[in-house]
Amino acid sequence: MDLRPNQTIYINNLNEKIKKEELKKSLYAIFSQFGQILDIVALKTLKMRGQAFVIFKEIGSASNALRTMQGFPFYDKPMRIAYSKSDSDLVAKLKGTFKERPKKIKPPKPTVGAEDKKDKKKKPTSTENSNPNTQTEQPPNQILFLTNLPEETNEMMLSMLFNQFPGFKEVRLVPNRHDIAFVEFTTELQSNAAKEALQGFKITPTHAMKITFAKK
Repeated sequence: MDLRPNQTIYINNLNEKIKKEELKKSLYAIFSQFGQILDIVALKTLKMRGQAFVIFKEIGSASNALRTMQGFPFYDKPMRIAYSKSDSDLVAKLKGTFKERPKKIKPPKPTVGAEDKKDKKKKPTSTENSNPNTQTEQPPNQILFLTNLPEETNEMMLSMLFNQFPGFKEVRLVPNRHDIAFVEFTTELQSNAAKEALQGFKITPTHAMKITFAKK
């Protein structure tokens, strides 16, 4: 009675003592390595305790996550993961807003998008540094500057997110500013890999993180 693969995975046997918001952030942090997550649904009702749904954009991401994280000890309990039985029904019921906006909203900048693509093609070549007009992008730096972070951002949350990348050193929060932070890596190459992978990552469904190189 294997369930058909779909974008949504169902996780149970989760530690019920963990607060809902912390649980969702931790699930984002460990599952984001498999692909873009559209949403995470975790309810603290009696019937739904210890369970969560992770909705990926691609079925491949969900399959990979299911295989890799099956039985993974999460808050001292091994996760049990399966494909969600009825993706649309269940998710729509639990989180009505998700179905209303299935598309990821991109900033309306078609012309810049075309430029960006050209830029990305140029990046791997050695002309990167000799090209003086790299728009407003800062030159590569092992320190990343994060903006548009949600109010509840904390050091542990960002560390869980970034320490999956090699060379991660530390997260530095800015006193009295919840919306910005710095993340340091050992080399510029390593910081760039994390920047590319997590650019636009949604820590919460409404906050897409913006990552640039810190000013030197």
